[in-house]
Amino acid sequence: MKEYLEKGWIKFAHDAALAAWVEAARQPAWDAVAAPENTHWHQCGGTWFVGVDALANDASGAVGQSGPLTGQAHDFARALFGPLPLHQAQLSVIYDGYPRPREGESDAAGRYRLKRDAAHLDGLKLEGAERQRRMGEYHAWVLGIPLSESAASPMVVWEGSHRLLHDMLRAAFAGLPESQWHEVDLTARYQALRARIFEECQRVEVCAKPGEAYLMHRFALHGVAPWGAADAAPRMIAYFRPEAPSRTDWLNKP
Repeated sequence: MKEYLEKGWIKFAHDAALAAWVEAARQPAWDAVAAPENTHWHQCGGTWFVGVDALANDASGAVGQSGPLTGQAHDFARALFGPLPLHQAQLSVIYDGYPRPREGESDAAGRYRLKRDAAHLDGLKLEGAERQRRMGEYHAWVLGIPLSESAASPMVVWEGSHRLLHDMLRAAFAGLPESQWHEVDLTARYQALRARIFEECQRVEVCAKPGEAYLMHRFALHGVAPWGAADAAPRMIAYFRPEAPSRTDWLNKP
């Protein structure tokens, strides 16, 4: 717990229970990637499958013949906010050549994706004609579970960024009821702090294999590294990001 709270992420060693879940979930995951109804999730010139809520698991994490999601990583996550129902997992698949230009993305956004790993805070949305950044989702944690052997384009996290972003959000929402938090324009605060994070916080590439997992703090700045491996096999990771029990818990818990 100390390591998780200091760095903003933690990696878990190979776990037999999780490895069994991965074996059962892998084929349903690839089936979802190929499903016609998920064609719209193929982005960046076919080099990225976004796959939000694409895995057909139930609230326990069970998919296919896997049984519920178990293992030390999920047990650790459950201890943070208590047991939470799981949404259908996001399937993030990166292919050789990522990132190619994304349709509708500006040149500046494309450069940011390439040079800064498309670093972002989960739940912070761009909204309206003025493209203001506002909180739209309130996740408890982010659990990454590799489903493929490829280590290309790993997740990237800026260690310690969660503490800085946590302080920013507390200040931004101070004195406001939860019902108004989504109305607060965080654009200027976020952009200024993000630039500071790039200067002050260590950028770390998080690599893991099937049977391993990593848990990221809900306020950690993170992204995806450009493809840089000789291995042409795609890399697939299932992400669980359940909603916090309340927005107050989301804001105030460590």
